[in-house]
Amino acid sequence: MGLIHVTVAVRVPGTAAAVYEALFLVDTGATDSLAPAAELERIGLRRVGRTTYELADGTLAEFDFGLAQIEFMGEVTAGRVIFGPDRAEPILGVTALESVGITVDPATRLLRRLPAIPLK
Repeated sequence: MGLIHVTVAVRVPGTAAAVYEALFLVDTGATDSLAPAAELERIGLRRVGRTTYELADGTLAEFDFGLAQIEFMGEVTAGRVIFGPDRAEPILGVTALESVGITVDPATRLLRRLPAIPLK
C-alpha cells in the first residue's frame, strides 16, 4: 500500500491562538500521533506523561506525550500526541482516525468516512 498523508492541525485543547499544522503520515500501525517536540512546545502543549513505545524496527523508546486537540478532514478529536524528535515526520495514529470514524480503504489508498462511528 502507498503512503497516505493528510493535513492535520494540532492545538492546545480549548485554544485557537497557536496551532501546528502540517502534512501527517497516516499510520494505522501507530496507536498515538507524533509531532516534532519543538513544534508542540511552540504552541504551548504541556507534557503530561511518558510511556514506552515500540518503533517500526522493533526497538523500544520512551517518549513524553501531551493531550492535544487534533483536527483533520473537517473533524475534531483529542488525544495523545508524542513529543517526537525535531526532525521526525509527523504521524497521525489510528486512535485519532477511529475516534472520528475515518478508515483507510486499502483498495484505493484513500481515507474514507464510515457512515457511523461504532459504539458497540
